[in-house]
Amino acid sequence: MAGDDKGGSPADWEVATRLVRGGTARSQFGETAEALFLTQSYVYDSAEGANARFAGEDPGFIYTRYGNPTVKMFEDRLALLEGAQACRAQASGMASIHLALMGLLKAGDHVVAGRCLFGSCRWILNTWAPRFGIETTFVDAPDVDAWRQAVRPNTKVFLIESPANPLLEITDIAAVSAIAHEAGAKVIVDNVFATPILQKPFQLGADVVVYSATKHIDGQGRVMGGAILGDTALIDEAYRDPIRHTGPALSPFNAWVLLNGLVTLDLRVRAQSKTAADLADRIAGSQKIKALRYPGRPDHPQYEVARRQMTGGTNEMIGGGTLIAFDLGDQAAAFRFLNALELVDISNNLGDAKSMATHPTTTTHRAMTEEQRLEIGLTPGWVRVSVGLEGAHDLARDLERALDAA
Repeated sequence: MAGDDKGGSPADWEVATRLVRGGTARSQFGETAEALFLTQSYVYDSAEGANARFAGEDPGFIYTRYGNPTVKMFEDRLALLEGAQACRAQASGMASIHLALMGLLKAGDHVVAGRCLFGSCRWILNTWAPRFGIETTFVDAPDVDAWRQAVRPNTKVFLIESPANPLLEITDIAAVSAIAHEAGAKVIVDNVFATPILQKPFQLGADVVVYSATKHIDGQGRVMGGAILGDTALIDEAYRDPIRHTGPALSPFNAWVLLNGLVTLDLRVRAQSKTAADLADRIAGSQKIKALRYPGRPDHPQYEVARRQMTGGTNEMIGGGTLIAFDLGDQAAAFRFLNALELVDISNNLGDAKSMATHPTTTTHRAMTEEQRLEIGLTPGWVRVSVGLEGAHDLARDLERALDAA
């Protein structure tokens, strides 16, 4: 396959160009669209060739569980966008988070993580990891000193989710990364809410960046996928063998869908963020809302941190993200609001072209105990809205009508 390397070094391309052309590898047929290679395995010219391929002496693909041309195009394009040396794709975002953690940990190790995490991430750290002798300390993520105080001699990983699910809590990634590195720990950043458009964790000190590609990268509710990014040496050392032997492989078809989703990622995220900011300002004054969180608003508790780091690698904030969270007081009011929506869908997904609203207490964070939810401030009145690509006025009318019903 011949790489599409025209137009200078891809590292010098603008974001829009990287998203359209990054990682493209054309076959001998010279196809315009990215090729979809639906194959489980590969053939070799000779037994000696197979031997060389498996020995790592001859580059090429061996088995789609290990690698695939379509999957590699997706990995290369995402790595180019993120500014990472290497990317490995998985079947889902949770497969990526699990692999990101377990590839760096062993029995007796310790993790420090923000309390406000996606429910399944909390389950891994609370329930799954302890079975393998791994302990976790949860901290108030915006409190930089809390991360420092949680460090132990056996601390190996800091896990940061910023903005965090579902209340959009912001962690100072640069400050926390400095603490982790001083302690000899690696920093994993789940960047799914900010997307690679709005936030560049590697520039802030992250060692590993994780995505649920199911969200904004697909952006149209079609397929699941995930990705881990980092330096080539770290990816090879921590993740190469677990990927090969435990089988979290992304399907070539899903990779092809996600590869094409990347083409419009910048356009979608910027448009959705602008609409989300407008909606947050429009509904913030509603008497039905007890509290509202949007990282782009000055009344967000960590607004100054968000303004510093949600810059997409530039020097000024370019968006507060596509999600809004607000408290309607109690579950009954939240349900009345959700049931009154006519345009916005009730769904636990996010980052979609279609706007969606969910009640985290009974859906995405249901697996957490009530005590754990209260620790992060998640009371039953909170609703999370993922803003899509519909007209801003149409969405505003729908939200305002539903707020009246609440």
